[in-house]
Amino acid sequence: MKQNSSPNSSPSSFFRRLFRAQESGLALVVVLAGVLLAIFGGSKPKLISVPIAADAVVQATERAISVSRNGASTEYSVADGWSLRGEPGAQSLARKTTVNKFLDPDNLVLVAKDASFIAIMAIGMTAIIVMGGIDLSVGSIYALAAIVGAYALKHLQAGALGISATGSVTGEGGAAWFMSIPVGIGVCCLVGAVCGLANGAMIVGLRVHPFVITLGTMAVIRGAVFLVTRGDSIVGFPSSFTSGFFKAPIMGVNPVPVFVMLVVVAIGGVVLSRTVLGRRAYAIGGNETAAVYAGIPVGRVKIILYTLCGMLAGLSAAVYLGYLGAASPDAGQGYELPVIAATVIGGASLSGGRGSAIGALLGAILIQLISNAMIILEIDTSYTQVVMGAAIVAAVFLDQVKTRFMPRGK
Repeated sequence: MKQNSSPNSSPSSFFRRLFRAQESGLALVVVLAGVLLAIFGGSKPKLISVPIAADAVVQATERAISVSRNGASTEYSVADGWSLRGEPGAQSLARKTTVNKFLDPDNLVLVAKDASFIAIMAIGMTAIIVMGGIDLSVGSIYALAAIVGAYALKHLQAGALGISATGSVTGEGGAAWFMSIPVGIGVCCLVGAVCGLANGAMIVGLRVHPFVITLGTMAVIRGAVFLVTRGDSIVGFPSSFTSGFFKAPIMGVNPVPVFVMLVVVAIGGVVLSRTVLGRRAYAIGGNETAAVYAGIPVGRVKIILYTLCGMLAGLSAAVYLGYLGAASPDAGQGYELPVIAATVIGGASLSGGRGSAIGALLGAILIQLISNAMIILEIDTSYTQVVMGAAIVAAVFLDQVKTRFMPRGK
């Protein structure tokens, strides 16, 4: 007996849907932007330095420099540009070379690291915008979470060292990782979640548009940050939280913020597409009145999603603290624009009902590529905000065109 296969299950249908997806087009734009930057960005000189262990035996000849340690020997050819620098016991090998400005590993890690701060918050913002809301306070929540988390880490380190936290606190030694990491991440996420909970409760309880509420909390929280810090930065975190974790070197780079970002994107994608909470968010964004009649607890869903958005802003702040090792009162200043831009460029509709975690990730990467392009192409960085704002307008325009002229389900 012959079985008829559904047209939607054929390989051609799968690839057709794949290429029509918003994320596929955005991924192609990201790749194309990277290729163009690699081609037209040019090159730059770079000094490569290789440290030599203090107990290593170094032998230099006219042709090569040999470094022996623990029975293993490595030779560096003088013809390749290698030279010996420093005094015995603190020596290093150095070589000048030419690298592509964009493809330089340091630059790629910088782009990915900067994108991670924005992408983590953009996942929470995606859930809010999918629901038909907005949160203008994410940058201020990020700053407050960073400041409170910084004070907590500084007091933890001072307590571990047995000194007062009011003075200078060194980051060396002190608190172990199993204390510093839970405290740093936990405090930042808790502060962010409380701020998000306050946003959600006021939006639902007062029945005021989220634009108004979050605009107000943005100003209140930002002012509170400067009042608490009096404009001073906070340092003195345990090294187990900074260089021992968030800025731990792996194969010459510091990829932990990127790993955190990928984990958040994966979890966010599952929550939005595979859970009851995610489906309810899409339902509310599609038609809130219909969602109420369908029995969806709209108020509770809104409060939960705003709380999660605040918590992710706190998590991003924890990554910032661990990577930079300091908290500045102007942290997160103006982050509202790139976070919303990443979400909207990633395919989220400001009218609600559409958006995805992977789209937010791609949007954040594209935002950072724009900023990176300004530096590589030596364009005045003042134009960055102009380009970012224009990108948001263009994304909204294309979203409206798609909504009005493309048939649903295509």
